[in-house]
Amino acid sequence: MAEALFTILPNAGFEPTELARGPWSPNALHGGPVAALLARALELVPAPGPMHPARLTVELLRPVPIEPLAVRTEIARPGRKIQLVDAFLLAGTTEFARARMLRIRSEPVPLPASVAEWSEPPFAGPEGALAMRPNRADDATVAYHSHATEHRAARGAWSEPGPVTDWIRLRYPVVAGEAPTPLQRVAAAADFGNGVSWVLPFTEYAFINPDLTIHLHRLPLGEWVCLDAVTLASSGGVGLAESALWDERGRIGRSVQSLLVERR
Repeated sequence: MAEALFTILPNAGFEPTELARGPWSPNALHGGPVAALLARALELVPAPGPMHPARLTVELLRPVPIEPLAVRTEIARPGRKIQLVDAFLLAGTTEFARARMLRIRSEPVPLPASVAEWSEPPFAGPEGALAMRPNRADDATVAYHSHATEHRAARGAWSEPGPVTDWIRLRYPVVAGEAPTPLQRVAAAADFGNGVSWVLPFTEYAFINPDLTIHLHRLPLGEWVCLDAVTLASSGGVGLAESALWDERGRIGRSVQSLLVERR
């Protein structure tokens, strides 16, 4: 089995491994590895000083193939206090995904005593949660959701419809030879929101997210990221998955996904 979701190619491109495979097609990537790879690229864009990744929006334009990929970046809006940075994911000359990061300057700001920066999660942490297997997991097929991530349920279960509180940990680096950063861990986990909190049976419906937006007021500490996730669906063929994001110390932000809902 591979040792990371992606390996770096001699031309500075990226080769996806089987650990990045998604559940919808054996030849396409899961959205989590795509989001994490784009987050990595955006983190590497030089900044004028310390800056915090306040928002990351990923547009999944088409299924990302398991073949050599290239990432290019550009600064869409320069600034010392606020920046917009873009990343584009390509296979050959075709663009398959893009991301925009809003960066805000990071510096100490004294807060009133009445403002609580930390508030422990109102549910069990990863050590007290129950290990769970993802739906559509197949031990014979190496994939991101079944082999590259560990899942523990503090509330609900992946095998049942409805809201789920899921602690998620990356088992492998995003890029070979590099330790995942806190932002990469959040991006890799947040795309699970619609899958873990499903309300429509996989055998009868598809509910694929063409986007993912993550808002963070701080980065997670430690390896575990928690999604307190819920999915909403409408008869108009559109849905929404939203997740409150936590680490073991408290809230870190929120993620949302638009859903294309279809009968199979």
